[in-house]
Amino acid sequence: MSGPREPMAGRKDFVLWRDIPTRWMDNDVYGHVNNVTYYSYFDTAVNAALIEAGVLDPQGGDVIGLVVETGCRYGAALSFPQVIEAGIRAEHIGTSSVRYGVGLFAAGAERAAAQGHFVHVYVDRATRRPVPLPGPLRAFLQTLSRD
Repeated sequence: MSGPREPMAGRKDFVLWRDIPTRWMDNDVYGHVNNVTYYSYFDTAVNAALIEAGVLDPQGGDVIGLVVETGCRYGAALSFPQVIEAGIRAEHIGTSSVRYGVGLFAAGAERAAAQGHFVHVYVDRATRRPVPLPGPLRAFLQTLSRD
């Protein structure tokens, strides 16, 4: 071990919020949400925000985001039936990519039960080659940034 663990993120560390209800199938044999399901929550929170903001059209848009990196730290168990409050932020906005930070909180909790990140590289739907972030997407991502 390398020393004390950094505390989990707090609510003030995130910009946009979305509620995600857990489902019966999310629990594993140990009675809590299975670790792989947290990644689905991250994806749901971020992509729903992008779609609702009108900056991502997953079925017909010319530009789509491909996940190229993910990570998660777990601090406390979540389980069904529970509503998770997902906080979202843009941690780094590049030319054709963005690193999202996501905190998953039990309803009303001050510290995240889990916090993670993933990186989207935005590509042309047909060629799958990276493209610069479209202006409306970049503008929306800047509203998610603390910088």
